[in-house]
Amino acid sequence: MGSSQKKKKDKQKDFQKPKLKVGKAKPKPANFTDTSFQSKAIVLNQQSLHTTAPSANAQFSHHVSLLSSKSDTQRRESLAHLTTSIVSRPVDTPLPQPVSVILPSVLPLILDASNGVRAQLLKLLRALPSSDIEDHVPQLLPYVRAGMTHLAADIRVSAVDMLSWLIDAAGAEVVSCAGGWIKTMNCFMSVLGWHTEESSKWSSNRASFGKSGSQGKPMIKVLQTLAEFLEAGIGNPIMDNTLTDSDGERVVIGWGFPLCHTAQHMIPTATVPYAYLNLFGQPRDEEGEMYETREDRFRVFSTRFMKAVERGLENARKEGGEVGRASAGVSKVLREAVSYGPGP
Repeated sequence: MGSSQKKKKDKQKDFQKPKLKVGKAKPKPANFTDTSFQSKAIVLNQQSLHTTAPSANAQFSHHVSLLSSKSDTQRRESLAHLTTSIVSRPVDTPLPQPVSVILPSVLPLILDASNGVRAQLLKLLRALPSSDIEDHVPQLLPYVRAGMTHLAADIRVSAVDMLSWLIDAAGAEVVSCAGGWIKTMNCFMSVLGWHTEESSKWSSNRASFGKSGSQGKPMIKVLQTLAEFLEAGIGNPIMDNTLTDSDGERVVIGWGFPLCHTAQHMIPTATVPYAYLNLFGQPRDEEGEMYETREDRFRVFSTRFMKAVERGLENARKEGGEVGRASAGVSKVLREAVSYGPGP
């Protein structure tokens, strides 16, 4: 009897309506399935399958296109791939892509916010042949100068490193191209805080070199690069047809008497020998002019930068330490340039 009453009550439970309280959710059934999740899928509109892998040149071009990626990791890895491809290529073989194709994608990375990208970029630039860089110095310098006057201290230091590499690769072209002498000197004056009337337009205060724990290392690097730049611009004035013997005396080689100034009448070796005439370009001001001879560069330096550089070197020498020794290197180059005078 008792068991039949229990069965009756169990059957009635199936037809009883549950009483809901205000603010309380309806209970979920026992067989409820949660469908709130979302699935992610990758849809390929077009897909091509090949049995052969892409060529090395195709991979190189692909990574050049990835240099504009929004991911700094992707940009750094693509630069590393390009560097490896250039360094590991067989000797006396051309680059996978010409330098004129690589540089337009590479140059904006001089101002990249990622330290790793800029460091890898410098490795890539050093892997490029110096002979191919010489013709592209006017294309490189504006980005380097923009980096030297950047608001971020680490970008300024990286730009100085790239300028040091550029001077080592093509120093004569750096100091003689359009704007290469005066505009670059103004950048040095701005970075070091040795302002002249012109360089004060670039920056009104002495530039900071970042963390105080660097112990003046960025300042040392800038001074060393300045010494290299001055050496390339107003250093030892050795003529094209002269050499220096063991005693430091210049000895004329090639043609002697009665031939005079023969080198000036030979076929030019420069790619654009008459670029200094600016026949088809925009009119240049004094800062944008090409100063191809040491005499012109020394004249401009002595009238516009000499006093400011000497004053800055004196203050750097008083600081002592590594900064003082680096300033001594610049002073040595400056003394030798003054001793040579305006001409050979």
